[in-house]
Amino acid sequence: MVFRRRDRRPPLRAVAEFLWPRGGWGRAFLYVKHRVRRLPDNPERIARGIWAGLFTTFTPFYGVHFFVAALIARVMNGNLLAALSATFFGNPLTYVPIGVISLQTGHWLLGSQPVAEVDATLTDKFLAAGWDLWYNVYAYATGTPTDWTGLVIFYDEVFYPYMIGGLLPGVIVATVGYILSVPVIRTYQLRRRRKIKAKFDAIKKRAELEAVNSPHAPSGTPPPGRSPKVGRPE
Repeated sequence: MVFRRRDRRPPLRAVAEFLWPRGGWGRAFLYVKHRVRRLPDNPERIARGIWAGLFTTFTPFYGVHFFVAALIARVMNGNLLAALSATFFGNPLTYVPIGVISLQTGHWLLGSQPVAEVDATLTDKFLAAGWDLWYNVYAYATGTPTDWTGLVIFYDEVFYPYMIGGLLPGVIVATVGYILSVPVIRTYQLRRRRKIKAKFDAIKKRAELEAVNSPHAPSGTPPPGRSPKVGRPE
């Protein structure tokens, strides 16, 4: 396969690099920014993709953020690759503050009381919900009684408030990202086009000079940009 890694990473190393890339998250963000700016699409469409990706990071659909971002980008007619790249805004360094902000906003909008020490118990509730899901799949397969307690607590105290509360900060962050992205991408694309045009003009001029100075060039060949002189009729 063309895109398969030559050096297969052990599972533990793959998980470690997911949590902390070898070059650090700063370098990873610079790489994503560089790739997004070089996308061959108009700035508005790329920015709509960025909007979809940033908004998705404020949703509780962990594990399927790529699919959610792709769906939103499709509905908004945004750039798909820009949407997938923008989901890297959600990473192990930002998930905790994003989760705390979304949960507190959700409880405020719903008029409920937030769970004490949300940042310390959020992981436990995700793990309990995941365990309940796998246990109940096994229970259905084996005919043993099911227990949805962990999932019910997760939905009432985490998922639903998170989903409602993530809408407002998600829209704000995504809109700010859209507003900032359009002029930056447009300026970058214009500058890149000028550089490419200047490069091709230099190559063309050098080729013309080499053709004129070539020993195989016919005598009397005028220099580039000048027309041969035509004598007056006698």
